[in-house]
Amino acid sequence: MKSRAAHALANVRATMSLRRYLLLGILIPVCLFVVLDTFTLYRQALSAVNTAYDRTLLASAKSIGEHIEAQGEGEVAQLRAIVPYAALEPFEADNRSRMVYRISSIQGELVDGFGDLSAWRGQLPDRGPYAALVDFYDDTYRGDPVRVAVLLQPVAMNQARVMAVVQVAETLELRRTLARQILIDTLWRQAALVSLIALVVLVVVQRATRPVRQLSAELQARPDDDLTPLQAPDAPRELVPLVEATNSLMSRLQHLLDHQKRFVRDASHQLRTPLAVLKVQVQSALRGDVEARQALLEISDTVQRATVLANQMLALAKVAQLVQQPAAGAVDWALVLREVALDVSPLIAAKELDFDITTAPAWVNTHDWMLRELVRNLLHNAIRYTPDLGILSVQLVCDAGWAALVIRDSGPGISAELRTRLFQPFSAGETRSGSGLGLAICFEIVQALGGSITLDNRETHGHISGLDTTVRLPLVQNAEEWKDFE
Repeated sequence: MKSRAAHALANVRATMSLRRYLLLGILIPVCLFVVLDTFTLYRQALSAVNTAYDRTLLASAKSIGEHIEAQGEGEVAQLRAIVPYAALEPFEADNRSRMVYRISSIQGELVDGFGDLSAWRGQLPDRGPYAALVDFYDDTYRGDPVRVAVLLQPVAMNQARVMAVVQVAETLELRRTLARQILIDTLWRQAALVSLIALVVLVVVQRATRPVRQLSAELQARPDDDLTPLQAPDAPRELVPLVEATNSLMSRLQHLLDHQKRFVRDASHQLRTPLAVLKVQVQSALRGDVEARQALLEISDTVQRATVLANQMLALAKVAQLVQQPAAGAVDWALVLREVALDVSPLIAAKELDFDITTAPAWVNTHDWMLRELVRNLLHNAIRYTPDLGILSVQLVCDAGWAALVIRDSGPGISAELRTRLFQPFSAGETRSGSGLGLAICFEIVQALGGSITLDNRETHGHISGLDTTVRLPLVQNAEEWKDFE
């Protein structure tokens, strides 16, 4: 149930606009506070009203107490009171409330007043708000709720000393009317306050989200192929990371688009040549210009070169795709190197090369396919340029957090002019022997893995005796654990 509720809340947040989210996030706590504040203010105002009316009741009780006399001697004296109505009239606010009184002895014997008003049976508070002997309580009189003030009035005349109990009760119509009026006034003021806060919040949120709307409008108005960086010099600091992340994404998309355009352009250009040659060879064979077997051999060679070109172009595109993805995990370069060497062993045997391979465990964080493609292209190049009966050695070593693959062939090496463009696509040393994509693929893979690749001529007695190809890739941090696992 909790997961469903959390999922539903997440969906609501996902579909809610930023402006509405801010408004609700600000106004809901404010409204809750206003409701609590309204309740508190009403209770405080009602308490103040009750205190004021209680003082009126006490004043009435004191006024009545002034008309009480005692006859007799000592504590057995009798109480006598003559209270004119005029003593109560000044304390009656209007005709909506009634006031009654009762005067009795401390034992509860009625002396004067309304006998159907219940006698006081309570006790005085320990620490009341008044210095006099006063108590207040709620009761009913003839079915109506009343508020009653009790005053214990000492009466001393001549030799008589006795305690009188004065009760003054008032109906609650006026208090309730005033309480409702206070509540209505409080609600109106709080409603005005909430409206003002809502207006201010709406204006502030509207102004605060204006940069977001401007950026959104700018993005929507852009052409589909416009991936230039966003220009938002007036954006608030909170939006700067978003703008920078958007510009970074656009830069990566632009790079990917440029790569795709270049790939399509190069593919159309490079495939056009073998297809045109193939077309000419087929037409020549159909006309009988060359012998059928010779024509088929030439067509087979053209198809083979076109196939290699297409496969390498697809490999180059796949490298660009894998670069955008996180690495799959640690791969043992030594194992990959030996497996690829086994795959190309027929080519080595066909040229009767003196082949030597030395490896050490080298765990690299990469995709298995990228590592195999890197090794395969380097070995193919080395085998292609090594003459028959030549020497080809492969060595994989690890040192200081790096793995180094060194391939030494006995080929003609590379010229200084070719070295400047060797890693560029379609820059083969011999156009008839390759497409010029092998080293470009290797360079892209090495750059993606944070490594380096170098090609250096090896000289013996002042003459070039071969080419040393060195590839360095960083090892995973826990390489020792991977060695133990192996």
